[in-house]
Amino acid sequence: MDIIIFTHPSFQDSQSMPKYANMLANGMRERGHNVEMWTAKSFFCQLPVSKGLKKWLGYLDQFVVFPLHTKLKLKRHSKNTLFVFADHALGPWVPLVNNRPHVVHCHDFIAQHSALNRIPENRIRFTGKIYQKWIRRGYQKAENFISISIKTREDLHDLLNKNPSISEVVYNGLNQKFEPGEVSKVRKILQKQLIINLQGGFLLHVGGNQFYKNRGGVIKLYLAWRSISSEELPLIMIGPVATAELIQLKNNSIYKKSIHFVTDVPDELLKLAYQGASLLIFPSMEEGFGWPIAEAMASGCPVITTNKAPMTEVGGNAAFYLPRRPVDSSDVASWAQKGAEVINKVLSLTAYETENVVEAGLQNIERFKPFEILNKTEAIYKKIITAS
Repeated sequence: MDIIIFTHPSFQDSQSMPKYANMLANGMRERGHNVEMWTAKSFFCQLPVSKGLKKWLGYLDQFVVFPLHTKLKLKRHSKNTLFVFADHALGPWVPLVNNRPHVVHCHDFIAQHSALNRIPENRIRFTGKIYQKWIRRGYQKAENFISISIKTREDLHDLLNKNPSISEVVYNGLNQKFEPGEVSKVRKILQKQLIINLQGGFLLHVGGNQFYKNRGGVIKLYLAWRSISSEELPLIMIGPVATAELIQLKNNSIYKKSIHFVTDVPDELLKLAYQGASLLIFPSMEEGFGWPIAEAMASGCPVITTNKAPMTEVGGNAAFYLPRRPVDSSDVASWAQKGAEVINKVLSLTAYETENVVEAGLQNIERFKPFEILNKTEAIYKKIITAS
């Protein structure tokens, strides 16, 4: 097959989407297909202007300049070329090729739901709502879709204005090799690198500052757990620089010396963190998939996450669950206290019970092997070409 993958431009500073697009591209090339990657180039966006104005110039590059270039390039490609959109947020580009073989990969619809006032914790301004509506009108013109979870597919069908020709679920594949390590040895390495006492273990969170990652909730869970436990395990939060709100939440706590924000973490250190952690706390309010759940399980780390899809899809019977964080702030303390009991339960498991939990996690993540994921994706691509 000849495949052209549309992906986000580099000037958007996205982390996960370029990795996903590259996984698709490399996987299809390994299977003998011809693959090109198309994206908007920085033209107006590179002008020396303020950050706010640069964002709007980036929109010019993406939605004015790039479509013009694309229309010219399309003439050089046969009608049997498959056009792949690595993310449904590229919806405004879909009408360029919706009369040709195409497929849209769908991740999470959090921004879409927020724009429709369906997520109280994330209010979006008028301009943001217009932008999300434009994205929605774009991908609604597509016929074929691949979603990364059943939850994502359900959200897609709720937002579409028709029944799609093809709508399949293909879970994300682990894009790195995660595996269990020798815990005591790993903790010594981490302790030396982070200069934190980790020999007794530690609680781990991996995630960004997006509202749905619930980093503040992680701290509240940790504080509630410390209040009922005699253990003094530290909390390691791996992600971007903490927000002022998170820093204040930490500094107002009597356990502030036990809470550590760790940034700019290379992949190898992240793997060690998963291997050495006593458990991963991942209480996201919304997700498209939930990478850290699978990554932690593949590393032999027990997982506590939210009892809401798609976290339940990824965690299966191998994870421990707590309710979604309440919308009403007055209910958060009670939620954190109940979550603390779940943390206590996991940390109180015997060595034999922990071994069973780890083994269940390793069996669970067999579903997310990248080779099988790419095989399923290729089969759908072929199906689309055959049907066109």
